[in-house]
Amino acid sequence: MKATVIATFFGVSLLCTYAAKETTKKMKKAKLYFALTDVPQIDCDVKAGKIINPEFIAKCPPGCQDVKYRVYGTDIYASFSSVCSAAIHSGIIDNTGGKILVQKVAGHSGYRGSFSNGVRSLSLPRWRESFLVSEGKPRKGVTYPSTLEYSSSKSTAVKSEPKKLEQDLKATKSADTANASEKASEEGDAVRKEYQTSPVLTPATQMATTTPTPTTTTTDPSTTTPKPTTTPATIRTTTVAAAAKTRPGLHRVRDIGSSSVHPAYSSVVAAASRQVQAAQGRGQNTAMETDSWKPGLSLFDTGFSSKEELNPKPLESTSQGNPNCKVDLSFLMDGSWSIGKRRFQLQKHFLGNVAQALGIGSTGPLMGIVQYGDDPSTEFNLKTYANSKDLRNAIEKIPQKGGLSNVGKALSFVNKNFFSDANGNRGGAPNVVVVIVDGWPTDRVEEASRLARESGINIFFVTIEAAAESEKQNIIEPNFVDKAVCRTNGFYSINVPSWFSLHKVVQPLVKRVCDTDRLVCSKTCLNSADIGFVIDGSSSVGTSNFRTVLQFVANISKEFEISDTDTRIGAVQYTYEQRLEFSFDKYSTKQDVLSAIKRISYWSGGTSTGAAISYASEQLFSKSKPNKRKIMILITDGRSYDDVRVPAMAAHRNGVIAYSVGVAWAAQDELEAIATDPDKEHSFFVDEFDNLYRFVNQLIQNICTEFNSQPRN
Repeated sequence: MKATVIATFFGVSLLCTYAAKETTKKMKKAKLYFALTDVPQIDCDVKAGKIINPEFIAKCPPGCQDVKYRVYGTDIYASFSSVCSAAIHSGIIDNTGGKILVQKVAGHSGYRGSFSNGVRSLSLPRWRESFLVSEGKPRKGVTYPSTLEYSSSKSTAVKSEPKKLEQDLKATKSADTANASEKASEEGDAVRKEYQTSPVLTPATQMATTTPTPTTTTTDPSTTTPKPTTTPATIRTTTVAAAAKTRPGLHRVRDIGSSSVHPAYSSVVAAASRQVQAAQGRGQNTAMETDSWKPGLSLFDTGFSSKEELNPKPLESTSQGNPNCKVDLSFLMDGSWSIGKRRFQLQKHFLGNVAQALGIGSTGPLMGIVQYGDDPSTEFNLKTYANSKDLRNAIEKIPQKGGLSNVGKALSFVNKNFFSDANGNRGGAPNVVVVIVDGWPTDRVEEASRLARESGINIFFVTIEAAAESEKQNIIEPNFVDKAVCRTNGFYSINVPSWFSLHKVVQPLVKRVCDTDRLVCSKTCLNSADIGFVIDGSSSVGTSNFRTVLQFVANISKEFEISDTDTRIGAVQYTYEQRLEFSFDKYSTKQDVLSAIKRISYWSGGTSTGAAISYASEQLFSKSKPNKRKIMILITDGRSYDDVRVPAMAAHRNGVIAYSVGVAWAAQDELEAIATDPDKEHSFFVDEFDNLYRFVNQLIQNICTEFNSQPRN
């Protein structure tokens, strides 16, 4: 009896122990499930600097791989960066989204740029607040928030409720009007498409808050957030006057390392300065985000300007817009006297309907208007209005200019002035011009439109009430539409028989300009080639002349838009033998390419040009991307020891466009044999190495002319 009682007692004890273990296990599973599932979702463009939490797990939505979401630095990212794009750049997630762990860490100087997983990271010389992004698994002993706290445009932090998270994010982005004009890249003096940003002083409106006490229970030094260098009280009372001292105009230094200021910047900087002075005069007491900037930075210290904070004229209302139609649009409206007042009013009504149908917004289409007559003028640019309602109201107030219908002059104006960073142009959005013409232009459009197309502008024409038979003799260019548009297949042109039928083409036009896959003029001669340099390193060249040749190669290279998705550069040096200096996929920034060219060491030896062409075909151009134009530029100073004709013909058959540049003792017949037909346009000769520089512009011009002369149907 006693034994039975004991056994029963032990049985109950074991059962209770087992039940307790199972309960504990279930609780752990439930806790882990909660940790993995109750994760706040963030938008693609949310910056770590906007989130107050020092460590958090968040879920990135799909589709974040986009050039407008900048990433700064490698491994450790400045808090200016988009968190989700940083995770994609690191390979933590791909553009299908996923959970990520973000930890704030102390900043440092000299963030290097790189290109990884389809996202470019830009260098950033100085930044104080940084973060690490890793796989979204909770760390032991750390409690993660189920909602995130965001810094507000006011002086208090706003805690987001789960169901209001998305709205709060949108509100945050609206306060930071820079999101409406993010631009990728993207450099250029000789050609507008080089990715370059204008220095504009950012409005001092973002709050600088002290970091709250972390909710972690660990003392891991890597997760400790650095203390602000100024006291909270000081930060909260910082005025705009102080802003003018501590945050001068910022300029993103070009990737190619240039620190020269474009003359056009002066007016932008002056305008920004006037804005700060005006704000100071109004006695605004606006907080600064001084925890992220070192006081006294010069114009070029920071190495970038935040396009997400660039808008000297804050918008009253910002819309996200239609994300499926991310284009930068310029409408050329006909203001000539021949249109009349009534038809001019119908035109404005049409443009207002187009603006409404497009769904204008910061992450969708942006739209500006240029009115042309005798001379064109900008009514408003891309960043003036960030929603359809305000845009429609502004269109209704446009007065008629009058004058002739000088469309060619208007296209030249838009090409040179409209699509600039200062006007709100975004690197990742195709540039589109829609020309509205009543009848026919009174000047020539062919040359102006050609130059615009070469700059990457997609040109559409909407022609209304074409010329009658009796009027056709007055038309300067009878086929002006076919000479101007990006393709003559009917996609880029719409003819409307009557002004009263104009409303019928609103939806067809919107559908076409939003079809980004068919906007073929976004590809230009400067961003669509694999260029391989084949460099003679024979003994007759000499060390000094070889450096001159390398400078020639660098001068050509820097005129192109260089990246993994744009133009790529490779180089081969040859004597009797051949050496691959670097391949097309080796370097993906202009600065890296120019540095690699500079590092090429002189070889010295014989001259086997034919073997060098075969080697370049195998080692460079066989690895060229299918959608790239293959361009070989060969430089030699003497006659080859072997045959060049057969290797050159083989290269031509494989789609290589060959340019030959001969110096001193180079043989003219060999240069012409190497060059693609017509050889007179693809071969050059100069008597001295010091005169090579004369052919840089001619080579670029020939490459672009040939690109533009390809059949466009």
